[in-house]
Amino acid sequence: MKNLRLLFLVSLISGISKAQDVDALFAAGVENAEQFTNDYLMPGTNGLMHSMNANWFNTAEAKPLGGFEISVVTNAVLIQDEHKSFQMNIADYNSDDYDFTVAFADDENLVSKYVATALGENDPDVQLIVRSKDFPNFNPETITLPSGIGESTKNLLPTAFLQAALGLSKGIEVKARFVPKVNTDEVELSLYGAGLQMEFTKWLPGNKILPVSISGLVAYTHMNGSYDITESTGIDGENQRIENNTNTWLFQLVGSTKLPVINFYGGLGYIKGESQSDVLGTYRVTSGPLISRTETDPFSVSSDVAAVRGTLGFKLKLGFFRLNGEYHLSEYNAFALGINFGFR
Repeated sequence: MKNLRLLFLVSLISGISKAQDVDALFAAGVENAEQFTNDYLMPGTNGLMHSMNANWFNTAEAKPLGGFEISVVTNAVLIQDEHKSFQMNIADYNSDDYDFTVAFADDENLVSKYVATALGENDPDVQLIVRSKDFPNFNPETITLPSGIGESTKNLLPTAFLQAALGLSKGIEVKARFVPKVNTDEVELSLYGAGLQMEFTKWLPGNKILPVSISGLVAYTHMNGSYDITESTGIDGENQRIENNTNTWLFQLVGSTKLPVINFYGGLGYIKGESQSDVLGTYRVTSGPLISRTETDPFSVSSDVAAVRGTLGFKLKLGFFRLNGEYHLSEYNAFALGINFGFR
């Protein structure tokens, strides 16, 4: 269980809590900090939602009444180059309604540049010059944009779960998954999910002689996370933290073979989800003589996924022990492995 916590902490801290590094953007105003944080975090939170929905099934065949399976599943999204950066358009940060203007420090006439997301890295550093509109030529502020995780996780965004499945009757199987609760000095995390799988071929006459099974799956996953950033922001204040609330749905059509030892399965699914991160607490920005203000619970950012997913996998049965592996093709490709212990 300790390793499961560690895997999920890697994803949480790599994706969501990297927002602790965007504190420098407070010098450019809350509106600019919010916009940048949203673009910066979105690839990480969207990738996490895809990773959370892998390995919900390893066959289309529903377990009979009383049949059960206990699993340890590990998933990982593959971080592609397009997830590592986004195009930062300076015009978006210089609204007439804002109190500050920003420009790239290396070329103030540059209108846009690709900068790192929470999954990428700025090499070399990217800096902005921030000026007050009231005093544009007096003591401008230079800030460094945050880098992300870069190559530190080998281009993977992992998750892991404990999972259970129980057969009821008439082709109905219920599932549940969770992560053992994480509660450290800086991080609190809880995750749970539930699913319902129904085998359609169980309702057909002569289903026992059919070479394949076909079923449908609906699954819901919920995650709450809180990350204390008081010690890491470098900004004076109290109770500074990021709280994340993520909810996802998976709708999947599954087909699989019915062989005695090794079987192959696949399917077509649809992932729908939303992740919201709230930057909370009190922040007293006193960077330079022109910037002195207090922000409380300054902003929230969110991202959504709505993607079709294709799945291919295998399952090896050796008595009560089973091993499965699968690969998902979607907006964020992913692979998964499962160790399963069960009785039918």
